[in-house]
Formats: sequence, C-alpha cells, structure tokens
Amino acid sequence: MKSIILTTFFICVIGLASSALECSYKELDIPKDWIDMEKACVKKMRAQVEDELKAAMQYMAMGAHFSKDTVNRPGFAEIFFKSASEEREHAIKLISYLLMRGELTSKVSSLIKRNLMPSQTTWTNGVSALKDALKLEASVTRKIRDVIKVCEEAKSFNDYHLVDYLSGDFLGEQYQGQRDIAGKISTLEKMTEKHGALGEWLFDKKLLKGEL
Repeated sequence: MKSIILTTFFICVIGLASSALECSYKELDIPKDWIDMEKACVKKMRAQVEDELKAAMQYMAMGAHFSKDTVNRPGFAEIFFKSASEEREHAIKLISYLLMRGELTSKVSSLIKRNLMPSQTTWTNGVSALKDALKLEASVTRKIRDVIKVCEEAKSFNDYHLVDYLSGDFLGEQYQGQRDIAGKISTLEKMTEKHGALGEWLFDKKLLKGEL
C-alpha cells in the first residue's frame, strides 16, 4: 500500500511539468481526529524533505565530477553516488512518515521544489570533496536536530513518537556517517602528504575495493 501511495505521489509531482496532466480527487468525508501533528512540526518535516533532496543532488554532482574521464576516480564516484541514494532514501522515509500521520493530503507537490541545483559542481581533489561532504552532513544533522526540537516542544503535545524515530533512525546514521567521512579525510591527507597524487590514486583504489 505504501509503495502505491508513493508512486502516486511522484506521478502527481511529475505531472506538474505538463499542463496536460493533472492529479485531482474528490474531497472525502474522513474523520480528522487521528491527524494530530503540530503544524510547526509538520512544516519542519516538510522542509527537511527538501533539505534531504538538496543533499542528494549535491552528492550526485560530486559523483558526476569524479566520474569524468579527466578526473577518473571511480572509488570516489561510487561513494558519492551511494550517498546520493541514501539522502534520497531519507527523503522518502520522511514522506512515508508524513503519509502515515495523515499530513500529505494537500500541497503535496510543494515538497519537491525546483531550486534543488547543487551549489558546487567541481572540486580540486578528493580531500576538498570529502571536506565538503562532511560539512554537508553536519548541516543536515543540525537541521534534523532542529526538527526534533520543534516537534518535542510543540504547544499541544510532545510528539515523542516522531522524536524517537528521528533520534534513533536518522541521528544515529548521521553521526556514524560523519565519523566515517572524518576518518577518510584523515587517512587521505596522510597518504597525499607522503605520496602526493599517487596517494589519492591509491586511496581511490581502496575505496573501490571497499577497504576504507
């Protein structure tokens, strides 16, 4: 059922690009008692969907850069494309949660904006890209904490279920990811300091083999 709803959602969004396609439905008389999320909390959650998609697009740009024949770092490209998929999956999880709580019955298309272009598309080397990736993850982490704070301190009630979901599923992964990137930066900087460009090449090979 969830997959059907998500598929319908994305079809509706894509349909906005064409005037010939339009998704509409008759207003249904369904009790609203079960829909109890605080509006400020819902607003932060919807904004977080956009932030996750922005992060995904930035990682896509990183992966594309390191895939170019003039750069040719397949190991870096692989981890950045993987990160893009993870961020997109985060956005889908947030959408699924809002669906579960009954908060996607209107203005669905506004969840995906048209200003998701990456802020940067080229990098001088692997270290600079990894440092930007760490800054990006730290920014996403702070925004998730902001969502938690707003939903925890909501006027009507503490949305402990959502807070627990974000704290456990999202923050745990964020902190682990940040530590992993920081470790990769440390290793790569040591290798390039000792071996120069060859160090980055060797590092890329280890990434491709899953050894880092």
